[in-house]
Amino acid sequence: MRFDDRRTRIYFLGIDVGTGGARALLMDVSGRVVASGTEEHQPFASPHPGWAEQDPRDWWRACGIAVKKALRKSSVRAGEIACAGLSGQMHGAVLLDSAGEVVRPALIWCDQRTEKQSRDLSEKFGRDRLIQLTCNPPLTNFTLMKLLWVRENEPQLWARVRHIMLPKDYVRFRLTGDRAIDLADASGTLLLDVAKRAWSAEVLSGTGIEKSFLPALYESPDVCGKLNAEGAAATGLKIGTPVVAGAGDQAAGAVGMGIVRAGVVSATIGTSGVVFAATDRPALDPRGRLHTFCHAIPGRWQVMGVTQAAGLSLRWFRDTFGLSSAASSKSNRDPYEFLSEEAATAPPGAEGLLWAPYLMGERTPHLDPNARGALAGITPSHRRAHIVRAILEGVAFSLKDSFSIFEEMKVPVTQIRLGGGGARSPLWRQIQADVYAREVELVAAEEGAAFGAAILAAVGARHFASVDQACDAVIKVASRVAPDPASSTVLQKNYAKFRRLYPALHSI
Repeated sequence: MRFDDRRTRIYFLGIDVGTGGARALLMDVSGRVVASGTEEHQPFASPHPGWAEQDPRDWWRACGIAVKKALRKSSVRAGEIACAGLSGQMHGAVLLDSAGEVVRPALIWCDQRTEKQSRDLSEKFGRDRLIQLTCNPPLTNFTLMKLLWVRENEPQLWARVRHIMLPKDYVRFRLTGDRAIDLADASGTLLLDVAKRAWSAEVLSGTGIEKSFLPALYESPDVCGKLNAEGAAATGLKIGTPVVAGAGDQAAGAVGMGIVRAGVVSATIGTSGVVFAATDRPALDPRGRLHTFCHAIPGRWQVMGVTQAAGLSLRWFRDTFGLSSAASSKSNRDPYEFLSEEAATAPPGAEGLLWAPYLMGERTPHLDPNARGALAGITPSHRRAHIVRAILEGVAFSLKDSFSIFEEMKVPVTQIRLGGGGARSPLWRQIQADVYAREVELVAAEEGAAFGAAILAAVGARHFASVDQACDAVIKVASRVAPDPASSTVLQKNYAKFRRLYPALHSI
């Protein structure tokens, strides 16, 4: 069945529950974004170094506001929204009691307190066995480690826990009353048998996590609930609006960029940075440096490398050192534009200055929660512009580590598409092309995970027969950036130096 938009206006809603805020996006039947709304979250709390917590109720507040903003900006009526999809930050641990009330603030994706639990789990199962069971090693970021930490350190709170959710799925629970999760997001818990696309009975049994605590599993385009009265009141949507399972932000963002078939790879710089490839089988790195997850497309998988503090590196600089005095006097512009313009006045390679973006530990390729950031090679001739440029280059170097592992694993890379903040900055686009030594592409509507969630909603509403068909219809390449040979030569030499930074830092 296909909706006939000649007679009825039909729209699809995508909601992204991010780290910094919630975003709601309305897409029409042609794939055009007609309106969007955003609302910031409260900054995550870090009671101790390496800790990161957010209140799930604040996500719910922001979600309702974001959806209402999108509706107000458009002429779309609530009844014209055929289906909604959800996306959000991965790996979080939302703990609810029997009444569905939040037990404690959620430990979010970048929380690094669980080194002991990661080590204990590795010793209990054996690292290789865990990779066989879940396609992934026991990293500190994964949800299971957070559950074990709460159980060990806050037993009185753990005793109240009856339901475990990931961030977007808490918002779904408030919207529909259903406890559901998609396979892509579930892959980041370390509780899923990724190859079989089912909860791992062996991991659940070995860790003592009750299966009844976990939400029901769905493929991303599957309808898993309908909007209830509470959801309608909070968002302005119509009671009974279907909601699809959606996907974790990386898989949804990949759908929104057309990363659905082998060969097309994305490099996305948000708070974190991700290099993402679709595969037809669960492709494993035996050393566990990359994540192997279910994709948002039934019967397909994904492999991705993650830099913990990609865009966060630039945000840290902005928040800590601010803008130049000239930029501060023109505060009506995006501060990141000023930083990018300032960085462009420094030469490629930042005259030897190197940035290690390990502010929150690191995943790919080091798997080290204790890794720390560093600015190396400072001389009296270096200025602010050199530092900002070194940060942009250092993040790109870190993402290049994932491409290097793809090459080892023989994961094909025929096209590279850029997303996130790194795609909006002309300088950062060029830096990435130069660092990867490959032409990079930008899609016409780089709208992030909320767009991917809206595409999944359109498939769930049967406007498209499949995710592949939907992406072929709505996603177009708008422009390409070729590497500059001279700059790329400089940056390849700096990348070789960058590879020596982590071992030096690790020693101290």
